[in-house]
Amino acid sequence: MDMKKIFAYILGIAAAAALTVSCDRFLDTESPSTYEQSTVFSNYGLAENAVLGVSEIFAENNSYRNRFLMYYGFNTDIEWYNTFKPTEVKTQVSNYAIAPNNSELNLKDGPFPRMYQAIERANLAIEGLQAYGDVENKPDMAYLLAEVKTLRAMIYYDLVKTWGDVPARFSSVSGETIYMAKSNRDVIFKQILNDLDEAIPHLPNPGETAATSRTDRVNKVFAEGLFARIALAAAGKAQRPADDAIGTGDVGTNRVSSDPDLTVDKLYRRALTHLENAIGKASLEDFEQYWRNFNNFDNMTAGPAFETLYVIPFSDSRGRWNYAFAVRSDGSSYTNGASRGGDTGPVPTFWFQYDEQDVRRDITCVNWKINADDTFEPAGIAKWYFGKYRYDWMVKHPYDGNQTEDGAKPVVMRYADILLMAAEIANELGDLNAAKGYFRPVRERAFKGHEEAAETYVNGISSKEAMFNAIVDERAFEFCGEMLRKGDLIRWGLLKSKMDEAKAEMFKLRDLKAPYDYMSGDIYFQITDDPSEFTIYGLHRGETLKPSGDWEKKGEYITKTVDNKGVETGLYDDRINGIYMADPEQHMFWPIFFDSITNSQGYLQNDYGYDNP
Repeated sequence: MDMKKIFAYILGIAAAAALTVSCDRFLDTESPSTYEQSTVFSNYGLAENAVLGVSEIFAENNSYRNRFLMYYGFNTDIEWYNTFKPTEVKTQVSNYAIAPNNSELNLKDGPFPRMYQAIERANLAIEGLQAYGDVENKPDMAYLLAEVKTLRAMIYYDLVKTWGDVPARFSSVSGETIYMAKSNRDVIFKQILNDLDEAIPHLPNPGETAATSRTDRVNKVFAEGLFARIALAAAGKAQRPADDAIGTGDVGTNRVSSDPDLTVDKLYRRALTHLENAIGKASLEDFEQYWRNFNNFDNMTAGPAFETLYVIPFSDSRGRWNYAFAVRSDGSSYTNGASRGGDTGPVPTFWFQYDEQDVRRDITCVNWKINADDTFEPAGIAKWYFGKYRYDWMVKHPYDGNQTEDGAKPVVMRYADILLMAAEIANELGDLNAAKGYFRPVRERAFKGHEEAAETYVNGISSKEAMFNAIVDERAFEFCGEMLRKGDLIRWGLLKSKMDEAKAEMFKLRDLKAPYDYMSGDIYFQITDDPSEFTIYGLHRGETLKPSGDWEKKGEYITKTVDNKGVETGLYDDRINGIYMADPEQHMFWPIFFDSITNSQGYLQNDYGYDNP
């Protein structure tokens, strides 16, 4: 394969980046594909557009936009698909019964090949900048090199957390390397961690430059947080084939790495150094206002006063985040007459696990939907929605009823994660007091107006084990709906056990057994077209008698599992048990899909018990 042709092709496509990612600048009139590599990567503007070409892949069809982001992260102990149809491919993806020929993901341009397309663009940009960018003498070119290394690290982390062991391709394709077998994921972990160590010194902090004042460009704090996120995964547990059996069909076992460079002691100390440097370079914002800003595209400014560190850089008319994850709108004016949102949500018991003083509860967990006439009504006990994503909070609507794009920009990392990762790592390294110091601001923000309760809670954490358990809970309360939980549970070795706990809790709720025995099973609500006034009565403690005034009643709201046509609904047995339908410990990773395996000329094979063509 002629590398000049590959390079021209890659750079030509990169020109589309200005049209699809939310950056303000556009290319010069002459296409970069007409230039030699030396010309492109010695010119800042052209080199920058080559780097933006990596991000452009996020917005491509069947990539992050409408495949990877829509499917990865489900199900967990706090999040699940709201639709349960055992024969439907979406259900099979979420409940760990996914097959390598899954029609939604077994695509020639699906997320797996798209991610490698982005990696090839990154490799070409890295090689070009190192050869022609004069990065040792030009800080702006050094920034571009650091940015593209960070993007490549993020994409490789996404590949590994989704598929486990994958090919390690850290140089551009040649005729000899066009086909590659899987590598031990530890090779990838070590490379991208070292890449981040090299990149971080050349990245400005949020708000320090024009580029790092935007959350769709890479900054130092994001890269430091990404290092910690990867280090936690690399040192944590996961399903792994035997080291000498990768790509042979080995089912594997749930274990930590056998690589001496990827131990907790070695990686956590490196990660904590980066996190300590990041602390104070961004801020926690008011929790409700933060999510209102998200829905209004006001999460694009990075700086010491802001919480968002990096977002997927969709344009204002691209991306399908709220389309899938927002509170359900059944043809309301908020969605221009279309039915949108509600594909997923919190598991039905998660709202009840929050402290009543925690402001995150009613923002994160919503049990109502929007009707076609813009009124609001209860959604059903088995269908809760992520209230972080709401059409009634959106001001901009860059689509009509026939379009599926919404412009919401998924948050990859925010400052709360920096603090909670620092707390977890400090605790594991034996510094409980430091862990409390990192943990406390997140808890206090959540208990706005009741900060003394948060202080009492933190002060009461008296051991390493208690702090670990508090972090397991706090990350659930803080990040529900942000698709971090699956990765957390995997690295902690808690994926199946926590999902089993969630199943047991749902059965208790359905049967109104303790701790849910204070409820009657009925709920009441008042019809309104103002979401701020909509209230469901009957879920809180003390709400057992019919309220006075004009209320609508939904009887047996919790306990009824069959509708008037004899169809199972609500929290019926199969629905609860269907949170997983295959062993999540064995199938925590997706299979490599048949199209990619077939086109690998025999180099790729599935492990973890998945079929091969």
